[in-house]
Amino acid sequence: MYRADMKFKKILKCILGIIFIISLYLVIVAAWATLSVGELLPKSIASNKQPLLTQQQTHILLKIEDPTFFDHAGIDLSQGQGLTTITSSLAREIFLSGKELMGVRGGLQSFYKAVFSCCKKIDIGRDVMALVLNKNMSKEQQLQLFISSVYMGQHDRKAVVGLPAAANVYFNKNLLELSREEFVTLIAMIKSPNFYHPVNGAKQLEYRVFKINSFLAGTCKPSGWFDTEYVNCKSEI
Repeated sequence: MYRADMKFKKILKCILGIIFIISLYLVIVAAWATLSVGELLPKSIASNKQPLLTQQQTHILLKIEDPTFFDHAGIDLSQGQGLTTITSSLAREIFLSGKELMGVRGGLQSFYKAVFSCCKKIDIGRDVMALVLNKNMSKEQQLQLFISSVYMGQHDRKAVVGLPAAANVYFNKNLLELSREEFVTLIAMIKSPNFYHPVNGAKQLEYRVFKINSFLAGTCKPSGWFDTEYVNCKSEI
């Protein structure tokens, strides 16, 4: 009984130690993000008042990428959304892939980059950054930045960045002029734009577009939080 009690206490101490380290890590992340966000935020966002998407396009984008975007505080787990919100994907780009900081803040930035690179599937530091970002950038600004900066694959060995550029490259049209099917095609690409590529991955892209259209029509639902493949939406292709 004594040995069992000692073993239990050691396990409990170990668990409490891990909880303390994780909590300390998240507190430091929050403090660093709060102190750094002003310097890292893009300066060109606030000025553009022109809507980049039609109302229908906005509905489709958010339905697939972030259903509760205008309601959550930066993080959320909705059916079929997976782990990443629009805010958290922006947080990753702004805090970890954007401007390089100097001094102590720069050292912490490099450390968080290494942590995310190593353990991005379990690291919740980015979620803390998303909460900080959401407090410092309006939803409209976040949406504008996402639309204009989301990676949309390679074309002629050059990166295609942003939905407006993708509309021009892949359909030779202005983004607002796209048909519903063309816009759904772009949204289908976002998950993995080089795999779901109009040229190099045409078959799998067509398959995914069919599934997304079925989901949007309400004929099927995601099987759980992390089902971004819509496995219940059977393709007839």
